[in-house]
Amino acid sequence: MSVLFMFPGQGSQRVGMLHALPVDPAVVQTLAEAGDVLGTDPLTLDAAEALRSTVAVQLCLLIAGVAVARTLARQGAAPDMVAGLSIGAWPAAVVAGVLDFSDALRLVRLRGQLMEDAYPSGYGMAVTAGLTEPEVAAIVAQVNSAATPAYVANLNAERQIVVAGSDAALTQVMTRAQSAGASTATRLCMAVPSHCPLLDAQAGELATAVAKVTAHTPQLTYVSSSRARALFRANLIVEDLAWNMARQVLWHDTLQHALERGARMAVEVPGGGTLARLAKGVFADDAVLDAGSGLDAVRVRIQRQRRGDGL
Repeated sequence: MSVLFMFPGQGSQRVGMLHALPVDPAVVQTLAEAGDVLGTDPLTLDAAEALRSTVAVQLCLLIAGVAVARTLARQGAAPDMVAGLSIGAWPAAVVAGVLDFSDALRLVRLRGQLMEDAYPSGYGMAVTAGLTEPEVAAIVAQVNSAATPAYVANLNAERQIVVAGSDAALTQVMTRAQSAGASTATRLCMAVPSHCPLLDAQAGELATAVAKVTAHTPQLTYVSSSRARALFRANLIVEDLAWNMARQVLWHDTLQHALERGARMAVEVPGGGTLARLAKGVFADDAVLDAGSGLDAVRVRIQRQRRGDGL
């Protein structure tokens, strides 16, 4: 009976998220490590002004994910399997033992800077709900051009699809999606067009940097959300990390793969609810937890699951 930890991507950040971390020695250690590597107090990263930066957002999600996962592990509620959506793949890799936290901090800072420098304005992402991937892809094909680039980026659920592109392209996609019957078509809190070829050059530069760090064999199952399958070799996982900014996110299929590999409980870490809601389309509702709703309850549920006492 495996437990899957799910780490969210950009858009799930919130003001004060690092200040709201649980009071635990693992959190203190994680924040101290981050401060030593970054050369600044990480608690300055989650202010409203700071979170306008892609770099700060991605670092916050990395630090918070690792801190909460370490806290649960210290309390006897570690995962058996991890998966992360976009930037969430990086804390997943740290928790799996593939990357040292210090290396992940340096690489994520570079990742965010590459993305921010490439697209400081005029681009982003939008989410549609109620339409299938082929329906959204058809709309994107109608809009996509050199002047208005647009790409299908995330397949979060069977009827929740994210599109990346220029502001003008996204406006057209949202209008057409609503006309086609979408229940939702709205911009995400994203300043860059992730998970599409617009970031190929930046992913290649990050891959060069990633190749210089030492990667380790995973100590638990790492499921790639770019490939929707488990990866077991360190070199494949770090390659996956480097290129995931330019590759589609196959989140629904990733959850399905985790279920097929034996995951029976899915926990969103550090919490927020976005991934938990998506997981309820794959896992039983009572098998999906949000760490943001209270770590004590999550710890108890995981330990009961491990003992075979039921959910």
